[in-house]
Amino acid sequence: MAKNWNWWSRKLHRWGALLCAVPLLLVIVTGLLLQVKKELAWVQPPTQSGSGKNETPAQDWASILKAVQGIEPAGVTGWKDIDRLDVRPGKGIVKVRAANHWEVQLDLQTGEVLSSTYRRSDLIESLHDGSFFQERAKLWVFLPSGLILLGLWLSGLWLWYLPLGAKKRSRQKAGKGPSPNVR
Repeated sequence: MAKNWNWWSRKLHRWGALLCAVPLLLVIVTGLLLQVKKELAWVQPPTQSGSGKNETPAQDWASILKAVQGIEPAGVTGWKDIDRLDVRPGKGIVKVRAANHWEVQLDLQTGEVLSSTYRRSDLIESLHDGSFFQERAKLWVFLPSGLILLGLWLSGLWLWYLPLGAKKRSRQKAGKGPSPNVR
């Protein structure tokens, strides 16, 4: 049984690593970028602070839309061009994310534009989970790659243990078993 498991471990390790190399590399690189997204403005724009923290916002939806429409790179002509609003009363801002991944941060009291930058973290996240390619890629490429990686981990543990077990057996056969405890 052990010999058969050794053979399968080596096969799984060799072919599994080859099969999931590209998706795994993509997951590793994007995961590293997502780990440092708050530290790298290139990945995600730093969150600004507005003038009226924890106050009732003075800006209404119409004024927020008008302010964002004035930012040309955001490409906002109406509400259909806005992906989401992230209202942060504690910071006194609203983050407006356009459908083209442009992020505009506005002061909730004055309506002033505090930041206008391209946001890459959403794109990186979609690459990380595979949904960038197609929604099915998550289940048909990235999930199997994760399962293969689990198999690689298990077979790697087995392959790591093999030499240890062999050394232990050879010591026991030679009569050099573990020394008795001396009290």
